[in-house]
Amino acid sequence: MNKPTDKYTYRVMWSEEDQEYIGLCAEFPSLSWLEEDPIAALSGIRKLVLETIADLQKADEPIPEPFSIRDYSGKVLLRVPPETHRHLVIQAAEAGVSLNRYIASKL
Repeated sequence: MNKPTDKYTYRVMWSEEDQEYIGLCAEFPSLSWLEEDPIAALSGIRKLVLETIADLQKADEPIPEPFSIRDYSGKVLLRVPPETHRHLVIQAAEAGVSLNRYIASKL
Protein backbone atom coordinates (compact mmCIF):
# COMPACT_ATOMS: atom_id res chain seq x y z
CA MET A 1 0.00 0.00 0.00
CA ASN A 2 1.28 3.47 -0.85
CA LYS A 3 2.21 5.84 1.94
CA PRO A 4 1.12 9.50 1.74
CA THR A 5 4.77 10.39 1.17
CA ASP A 6 5.31 8.15 -1.89
CA LYS A 7 4.35 10.77 -4.49
CA TYR A 8 6.58 13.57 -3.24
CA THR A 9 9.78 14.63 -4.99
CA TYR A 10 12.91 13.59 -3.10
CA ARG A 11 16.58 14.20 -3.73
CA VAL A 12 19.65 12.96 -1.90
CA MET A 13 22.95 14.67 -2.52
CA TRP A 14 26.31 15.11 -0.90
CA SER A 15 26.71 18.18 1.32
CA GLU A 16 30.33 19.26 1.28
CA GLU A 17 29.60 21.72 4.08
CA ASP A 18 28.17 19.04 6.36
CA GLN A 19 30.34 16.17 5.08
CA GLU A 20 27.20 14.01 4.96
CA TYR A 21 24.40 13.17 2.56
CA ILE A 22 21.40 15.45 2.74
CA GLY A 23 17.86 14.29 2.00
CA LEU A 24 15.51 16.93 0.62
CA CYS A 25 11.86 17.09 -0.46
CA ALA A 26 10.95 19.69 -3.10
CA GLU A 27 7.41 20.15 -1.79
CA PHE A 28 8.73 20.85 1.72
CA PRO A 29 11.75 23.12 1.07
CA SER A 30 12.30 23.90 4.76
CA LEU A 31 12.92 20.24 5.63
CA SER A 32 16.19 18.32 5.32
CA TRP A 33 17.82 15.23 6.81
CA LEU A 34 21.55 14.54 7.19
CA GLU A 35 23.10 11.07 7.31
CA GLU A 36 26.42 9.42 6.54
CA ASP A 37 24.66 6.98 4.18
CA PRO A 38 22.55 8.15 1.19
CA ILE A 39 19.89 5.46 1.74
CA ALA A 40 19.54 6.54 5.37
CA ALA A 41 19.24 10.19 4.25
CA LEU A 42 16.35 9.24 1.95
CA SER A 43 14.68 7.21 4.66
CA GLY A 44 15.11 10.07 7.13
CA ILE A 45 13.61 12.76 4.92
CA ARG A 46 10.68 10.50 4.03
CA LYS A 47 10.00 9.89 7.73
CA LEU A 48 10.29 13.61 8.48
CA VAL A 49 7.82 14.45 5.69
CA LEU A 50 5.38 11.86 7.07
CA GLU A 51 5.66 13.39 10.55
CA THR A 52 5.23 16.89 9.14
CA ILE A 53 2.09 15.84 7.26
CA ALA A 54 0.66 14.40 10.50
CA ASP A 55 1.43 17.67 12.32
CA LEU A 56 -0.21 19.72 9.54
CA GLN A 57 -3.29 17.49 9.66
CA LYS A 58 -3.57 17.89 13.44
CA ALA A 59 -3.29 21.67 13.09
CA ASP A 60 -5.82 21.63 10.23
CA GLU A 61 -3.26 23.33 7.99
CA PRO A 62 -2.91 22.77 4.23
CA ILE A 63 -0.70 19.92 3.04
CA PRO A 64 1.37 20.56 -0.09
CA GLU A 65 0.16 18.65 -3.13
CA PRO A 66 2.89 16.50 -4.68
CA PHE A 67 4.33 17.94 -7.89
CA SER A 68 3.85 14.53 -9.50
CA ILE A 69 0.05 14.75 -9.38
CA ARG A 70 -0.47 18.47 -10.05
CA ASP A 71 -1.97 19.56 -13.34
CA TYR A 72 0.21 21.73 -15.56
CA SER A 73 -0.90 23.78 -18.55
CA GLY A 74 2.41 23.52 -20.38
CA LYS A 75 2.55 27.31 -20.62
CA VAL A 76 5.49 29.18 -19.15
CA LEU A 77 5.68 32.96 -19.17
CA LEU A 78 9.27 34.10 -19.50
CA ARG A 79 10.51 37.67 -19.53
CA VAL A 80 13.83 38.41 -21.23
CA PRO A 81 15.51 41.60 -22.37
CA PRO A 82 14.39 42.78 -25.85
CA GLU A 83 17.86 42.05 -27.26
CA THR A 84 17.63 38.43 -26.10
CA HIS A 85 14.14 38.14 -27.60
CA ARG A 86 15.42 39.45 -30.94
CA HIS A 87 18.37 37.06 -30.86
CA LEU A 88 16.09 34.09 -30.13
CA VAL A 89 13.68 35.04 -32.94
CA ILE A 90 16.58 35.16 -35.39
CA GLN A 91 17.93 31.81 -34.21
CA ALA A 92 14.47 30.22 -34.48
CA ALA A 93 14.01 31.61 -38.01
CA GLU A 94 17.41 30.31 -39.06
CA ALA A 95 16.49 26.90 -37.65
CA GLY A 96 13.17 27.01 -39.50
CA VAL A 97 11.04 26.52 -36.39
CA SER A 98 8.71 28.64 -34.27
CA LEU A 99 10.15 30.63 -31.40
CA ASN A 100 8.23 28.42 -28.98
CA ARG A 101 9.66 25.22 -30.47
CA TYR A 102 13.17 26.69 -30.54
CA ILE A 103 13.07 27.70 -26.86
CA ALA A 104 11.51 24.38 -25.83
CA SER A 105 14.33 22.52 -27.63
CA LYS A 106 16.88 24.47 -25.59
CA LEU A 107 15.25 23.49 -22.32
